[in-house]
Amino acid sequence: MHAGAAGILRSMTLVAEVLFFGDNTEFRNPYREGETIIGAAATLAVDIPLGERASLVAGAFGTRRYGSDQAFDLVRPVLTLRLTDGRSTLLMGTLSPPAAGEPAGPDRTGPHGMLPPLQRETLAFERPYEAGFQWTFAGATLTHDMWINWQRLNTPAHRERFDAGAAGEARITPWLAVPFQAHVVHEGGQLFASGPVADSTAMASGAVFTARSAGLDIRVETIGVLTRYVPDRDVAERFVEGSGGFLRAAAARAGWRGHVIVWRSEDFVKVEGDANYQSPRYAEAGLTRTFRPAGEVLVETSARLHRVGGRTEYSFRVLGAVRLRRGL
Repeated sequence: MHAGAAGILRSMTLVAEVLFFGDNTEFRNPYREGETIIGAAATLAVDIPLGERASLVAGAFGTRRYGSDQAFDLVRPVLTLRLTDGRSTLLMGTLSPPAAGEPAGPDRTGPHGMLPPLQRETLAFERPYEAGFQWTFAGATLTHDMWINWQRLNTPAHRERFDAGAAGEARITPWLAVPFQAHVVHEGGQLFASGPVADSTAMASGAVFTARSAGLDIRVETIGVLTRYVPDRDVAERFVEGSGGFLRAAAARAGWRGHVIVWRSEDFVKVEGDANYQSPRYAEAGLTRTFRPAGEVLVETSARLHRVGGRTEYSFRVLGAVRLRRGL
């Protein structure tokens, strides 16, 4: 065997990632119905180094909803080219899966950690597989996640569909950062005119304040959101423009996290967003506990109270994440 090929084989890494999820919402309001989502999503792949800054990840992904008649509800290939220089990483192909408990909190577990009005958290369980392009950066003053996730091809039966977004923060001082988020869900395509061309876009920014006091890590976010929803570009007068104000305060200590969200909006419509945020007035309070029973295992439990449409409702969630990396 060639010496270079032998070296690559010796440095290959087996990657196994499993996300177990159990999410229950007891909603009954004009915006969102209650739902139970329980199952698991798993990736088994091999990470093959191609050099100091490049690697190829190849394997398989599968997800199963408990109670399904199918052995697997979704099976997809995992094929990713990863280019990195330490702080910056570019992924081509299968995107990184969501990570339970990182960061902790049911209000922050969406596929890319966006605000729940822009992208609901349960997409991490309903659509755990994403493919396209993703660029992440983790610097001293700037962090971001930018991606495009291709969801559906344009065929005679339907339009193509993809979502693209950016989420990050620019740190101004040790206690102040400016967050930025943008997201678009597009349905279109020129090959087949099978249905309307539609867009749902949102932009958000504001201020994030962080502090540490009496052993508590405190984070307060105040963010303004603008949206534009166009269900059919050929009917220009049907667009809806909306706005909202999002306030979230959280305190964490020793595996515990409590949070409160207050939301006010007008004409707010966002495809892939949590439908509860279409209510002009919404609030929630939650408590989260995270455990690490083993070094590569994380468990998160949480419960929330939701005030929406003049009703008080509740939800709870249990997540388990296993992330293994072993040399071959």
